[in-house]
Amino acid sequence: MTELSSSPGFLQLCWRYLVLGLIQGVTEFLPISSTAHLRVVPVFFGWGDPGVPVTAVIQLGSVWAVCAYFRNDLEKVSKAIFLGFKRGQWREPNARLGIAILIGTLPILFTGGAIKLFWNGYEESVFRSIASIGLISILMACLLALAEKIGSREKSLNEIQGLEGFLVGLGQVMALIPGVSRSGITLTTALLNGWKRKDAARFSFLLGIPAITIAGIVELKEIVEGSNRFDLFPLLVGVCSAAVMSWLSIHWLLKYLQSHSTWIFVSYRMIFGIALLAFGAGL
Repeated sequence: MTELSSSPGFLQLCWRYLVLGLIQGVTEFLPISSTAHLRVVPVFFGWGDPGVPVTAVIQLGSVWAVCAYFRNDLEKVSKAIFLGFKRGQWREPNARLGIAILIGTLPILFTGGAIKLFWNGYEESVFRSIASIGLISILMACLLALAEKIGSREKSLNEIQGLEGFLVGLGQVMALIPGVSRSGITLTTALLNGWKRKDAARFSFLLGIPAITIAGIVELKEIVEGSNRFDLFPLLVGVCSAAVMSWLSIHWLLKYLQSHSTWIFVSYRMIFGIALLAFGAGL
């Protein structure tokens, strides 16, 4: 089912997925790339690359966390969209937010679907190499630094329009490249477009729900069809640990961005990328 190990035992597999879930939870919503860390850390421990399917399924824990954390927001958006169809009230802020999320999800759905259908060797492509992830991490650190420097940080989530959602959604497509960071590129794109940090992060979280959910369900279907119950329980452990840690990460980041910039993440991504380029050849 995975490339974690040649033949790990049941408890060992549970432990590994628990660790992968914790890594996923910490890194999914911070702008440092969960895919990169889920690729690099297991290799560092000698477990091997867990692979795209396992990574995508464990992300379902993060989906649960973001849905639980923003349940009130999602309820308001759902009601606003319903009223939009019923009464044509599309100017209401929550209705516009819902439309922005839907429009912003389209680019990554089309691109991700095309990769799934037509790029059979994606999991073994050069983009998943340690060197590529290191280089991408450095480039994304520079881009986030640029956003911090030139972003006006004037726009709030109440002002969002469908076009702005689409622009952030175009940025989200780049997250299909390991090391980019879905939350990182959407946060960066929003900051470049003049959003306030906290509002940019909030939209990044909400925008990720459809894309992460669909990717996880697709990969889960393939794993279930080719697995046995022995493998699925450890995977559930990873999903649960990812859910708990993701909730904590979301809460912390929103509080942090109320009074801090993203420079700490710029520094971390730069150091992480340089370390991978310097020492990654031995992994």
